[in-house]
Amino acid sequence: MWESLKWRDWMPRRQKKADREKEHAPDYGGYRFTWKELGIYTGEGLALAGLLAWLFYRSLWAVLPLGGLVPVFLKRTADRLGAERRQELALQFRDMILAVSACLQAGYSVENAFLEAGRDMERLYGGPSLIVREAEMIRRGIGNGVPLERLLMDLGRRSGQTDVEDFAQVFGIAKRTGGNMNEIIRRSAAMTSDRIEVRREIETSLTSRRYEQRIMNLVPFLIAAYLQAASRGFFDVLYGNPVGILIMTGCLAVYLAAVWLSERILMIQV
Repeated sequence: MWESLKWRDWMPRRQKKADREKEHAPDYGGYRFTWKELGIYTGEGLALAGLLAWLFYRSLWAVLPLGGLVPVFLKRTADRLGAERRQELALQFRDMILAVSACLQAGYSVENAFLEAGRDMERLYGGPSLIVREAEMIRRGIGNGVPLERLLMDLGRRSGQTDVEDFAQVFGIAKRTGGNMNEIIRRSAAMTSDRIEVRREIETSLTSRRYEQRIMNLVPFLIAAYLQAASRGFFDVLYGNPVGILIMTGCLAVYLAAVWLSERILMIQV
């Protein structure tokens, strides 16, 4: 639960000149909060710590040691948001390479096919979307004389998605070795699209299980709230004394372990 808590990976920071230059080529392998997001999710983490303090210790002072769970909550949230962003990029990239394949069949050259596909993505997703931003970087790179295969390899490296990286590698090999580029790209685009679609279907099938997991995580709080309302004083013997605190600490450890285990079970690499 505590692994990889490197605050530099998700904490916002002041943008220096070098950072502003890198911002034009984002790395999708991690997720960095904005200051607004950091405030919102820190508040959610503190609210969760307060809820745990009420359920297991019935004391506001317990929020202080339980506040150590806030960095874990922030790290988990950053991982979730990063995974959602990578999945969004993969789906949009699938649409772009299908558009590229259609342009190639219409007689465009490879570079012009990517430029036209970028305009299609802007009409489809709008300006602020991830793929439109990447298409604009490809357009600027081509305009500056940067080889297209290098631009795609850079996108594949930054994307954190094996499908995007595999397509970039196949494209680079085909570009270097020659051959029927249109046919190679068309087949590669179809295969990449199929893999991304299968990945999306698996993720969709797991969505209901994740909702069930979140509901099960709330069950102890609902049971405690019900017993508190129906049978006042039922849990009083567990609060305010060393033995009760020790027992409730053990229960908290079991609860956190169960939450961690449920996340690991649903962490299926597809």
